[in-house]
Amino acid sequence: MTRPFKVLGIQQIAIGGPSKAKLRTLWVDMLGLEVSSTFVSERENVDEDICAMGKGPFKVEVDLMQPLDPEKKPAVHTTPLNHVGLWIDDLPKAVEWLSANGVRFAPGGIRKGAAGFDITFLHPKGNEEFPIGGEGVLVELVQAPPEVVEAFAKLAG
Repeated sequence: MTRPFKVLGIQQIAIGGPSKAKLRTLWVDMLGLEVSSTFVSERENVDEDICAMGKGPFKVEVDLMQPLDPEKKPAVHTTPLNHVGLWIDDLPKAVEWLSANGVRFAPGGIRKGAAGFDITFLHPKGNEEFPIGGEGVLVELVQAPPEVVEAFAKLAG
């Protein structure tokens, strides 16, 4: 069977939690995404910060959502994403810096992932020693191969 389409990359990741502030601590403060706009809808019960990483065809939107009313539906905070994978240009440096800044990693350290790339995971929950976690979402950091690093470098240049 021939598929009539191709998946080209991640366009959007929507992450729900009880607090956008906690989500921003990881995604904006630690990982460097910028908030480009905010969307609020009573009908959809959402207060959402719209962030992005990358540019042009490599741009990926990351929506950080909290409910306007935690007792109402839809409950955007009760279905956090299972995990999301992020290309990283220098994984060892990222792990060192993030750890030094209070980000908690899941056990296992840097290792080969299923696709053959070096990977590690940010823990879904912070703790006393490392208070910054994924707020319920497991985040996979993936060492980008040279051709991916080069493509992003060309795009940024």
